[in-house]
Amino acid sequence: MGKLVRCITSNGQVMATALDSTDIVAAAEQIHNTSAVVTAALGRLLTAASIMGNMLKGKDNSITLRIAGGGPIGSVIAVSDANGDVRGYVTNPVVELPLNEKGKLDVGGAVGKNGNIYVLKDLGLKEPYNGMVPLVSGEIAEDITAYYALSEQTPTVCALGVLVNPDLTVKAAGGYIIQLLPAAEEETINKLEEGIKDIPSVTQMLTNGMSPEEIIKKALKNFEVEVLYSQETTYKCNCSRQRIEKALISMGQNELHQMAEEMPKAEIKCHFCDKTYTFTKSELKALEKN
Repeated sequence: MGKLVRCITSNGQVMATALDSTDIVAAAEQIHNTSAVVTAALGRLLTAASIMGNMLKGKDNSITLRIAGGGPIGSVIAVSDANGDVRGYVTNPVVELPLNEKGKLDVGGAVGKNGNIYVLKDLGLKEPYNGMVPLVSGEIAEDITAYYALSEQTPTVCALGVLVNPDLTVKAAGGYIIQLLPAAEEETINKLEEGIKDIPSVTQMLTNGMSPEEIIKKALKNFEVEVLYSQETTYKCNCSRQRIEKALISMGQNELHQMAEEMPKAEIKCHFCDKTYTFTKSELKALEKN
């Protein structure tokens, strides 16, 4: 289970959410068998999506983040509901790259930066909200910050991190998003900038045993902080046989008929959880009639 906490400063001018997503990213690594740099990239996007999903107001709302940067990893996708339960996948789960100039996993090199970050919010309206901004670095946290600045005009600090063990398991993962609210004064901005200037990395704080609440309070050390709520989040796929049946029916009778005639059975694999759904020839023919 991930551990998420949402806070506000006592002056009502800064909102912050932090998440320990170690278990979430570990689940993703086990499902997709990702290499180290891919685990880091997917883990960062899953963490951001979980936090951003939790910010949504309606319980049936959801958010989809997709990054396509032209790098060897291909597209990276994460989907979260309003609780912060999240799922995701990448086009190419195994990519091997040398460490970057800082001796870290080269997430930017794997993702690329010749592309965009796409944000789709399903808010229960007739049409979903769509946002798109060019990638800044492919390192994901900077790209989330740029999205909020350009698409939602919200001053935002985003930090994300994933620490991968030599055996490719996940040692620590997490992140935080801090946002200035519309009433924020210049003094508040200065205090926030001063507080985060020399803050350690997210993974360093997590491996030192800090909780999400303690991470927020360290980032907002110049403020009094009130915890609004804390909760658990998880890696959660919502696929089902019924959903797959609806997807097959949406292909149309001709496509289904051709599939039934040409294949003894159809195997449909879920991108998010790797579960396989099998449909026999007779089951495909039955779906034709819907």
